Amino acid sequence: MSKFDDLFKLYNCNLNDVEVKNNIDRILADNFESNNNVEVYKQCLSQIDLTSLNGTDTNAQIIAMCEKVNGFKAAYPHLPNVGAICVYPSMVPVVKENLKEDIGIASVAAGFPSSMTFIEVKVAETAMAVAEGATEIDVVISIGKFLEGNFEEMYEELTELKAACRNAHLKVIIESGALQSVSNIKKASLIAMAAGADFIKTSTGKIPVAATLEATYVMCSAIKEWYEKTGVKVAYKPAGGIVSTEDAVKHYTIVKALLGEEWLNNKMFRFGASRLANNLLTSIEGREVVYF
Repeated sequence: MSKFDDLFKLYNCNLNDVEVKNNIDRILADNFESNNNVEVYKQCLSQIDLTSLNGTDTNAQIIAMCEKVNGFKAAYPHLPNVGAICVYPSMVPVVKENLKEDIGIASVAAGFPSSMTFIEVKVAETAMAVAEGATEIDVVISIGKFLEGNFEEMYEELTELKAACRNAHLKVIIESGALQSVSNIKKASLIAMAAGADFIKTSTGKIPVAATLEATYVMCSAIKEWYEKTGVKVAYKPAGGIVSTEDAVKHYTIVKALLGEEWLNNKMFRFGASRLANNLLTSIEGREVVYF
């Protein structure tokens, strides 16, 4: 029996889709309407990682994104700014040079989005992104290793990446849409937290199934249990496919119901989204806004 079998026994990993769906339906029926308001929209706006992860990204495009963030307070003095800007490692120096607002500089790293490269490359890319100014690093688990039950090697990789982050926060993407079951989502979340993840994150946004309500429910349940057993608070980031204000409020509602007020800030809860920002602004302002 491995140490991970022992770990999984400490937590409720015997989940099924029907039970999870029923719990989500109940939470939304009881709480969605009370959260569906402008103050929550503002809170969600402050939790966005404004993201550009395209092979076509240019310096000029990333500079323009930084300038939008820099100018946001002047354009909307009554609203909070986004939580971070998220880019590829080579664009971190561009963000570092041009971003004036005191928000996070997030970089994907470690062979994002597939994580299918050598651990030495993963560690080097992570360390270089931090050296260039990244304050947050988003990495993907070795999904294949997880699916074949090679939990030890997946865990060891994450601990090496955690060390390479130094003072930067490690955000571990479990790619929930590829994990085949809600039980696997729970187990991958637990391994990521055991390895020192500061955040656990649903998805890369690069495969068809991204941030589902089911993933949010299971991952937040894992965070809650982890906190109850260890006293360690791990943050949460749903990413990919969250576009509408309604989508955001649904995820917010589940996080609030399971984790409570202490997680409802941009230190403990982020959205990996870009299109969402303009949609939240539109809902807040009551007119179509295309700012970002």
